[in-house]
Amino acid sequence: MSEEEDRPGDPVCYACKLVGGHIVDEQTFRDVSRFRKSERIRLMEKRRRMENAERREKTIALIANLHRFLENKAFARIAVYWPIRGEPDLRLLMTDLSGAGRTVLLPVVTTKEAPLQFLPWHTGCAMSRGIWNIPVPATGEAQVPDIILSPLVGVDDENFRLGNGGGYYDRTLAAFDRKPLTVGVGFEFCRMPTIFPLPWDIAMDVVVTEKG
Repeated sequence: MSEEEDRPGDPVCYACKLVGGHIVDEQTFRDVSRFRKSERIRLMEKRRRMENAERREKTIALIANLHRFLENKAFARIAVYWPIRGEPDLRLLMTDLSGAGRTVLLPVVTTKEAPLQFLPWHTGCAMSRGIWNIPVPATGEAQVPDIILSPLVGVDDENFRLGNGGGYYDRTLAAFDRKPLTVGVGFEFCRMPTIFPLPWDIAMDVVVTEKG
């Protein structure tokens, strides 16, 4: 998703000071936000500068690894994403999954502070431009995914995700009664020692790159 700044998933202004019993002072929040912004710029630029042949090769390997991960797993509803800003393009995987009878879902931003909704996608379905000008399914009822493939800008050694900064996925995961399995998807170079996780950050269950 396209997001504006590093914000917690909780939309209440001062909730970031006390989340899950943890107090986060304003200086810590500012320092972590500056660090993440710098890393986000660095990693996005590295991703943008990839040669087409390298991007294609790594994407093919990444999709193959996702196929291996998903095979023999009974996930009926699989949330993927529409690629933006050089994110790994999983549209071939989406086509394969839909053709195999799985329900493919795409995230939709309804308002900037609300959890994501997930609408069904299939090859040839009508699309419209969403709130961030990202293509989304034009029709369909929102569904709860069994598994979410979430694009990574960065990911740390504890599987905490660095995203685009708006808190959409954290906010969405916190809102589920039963959290789906979460899979961070990115290129291997997006790995980093730590994002300095804050109390509202939710780690990915699994990370998949072109290396495995």
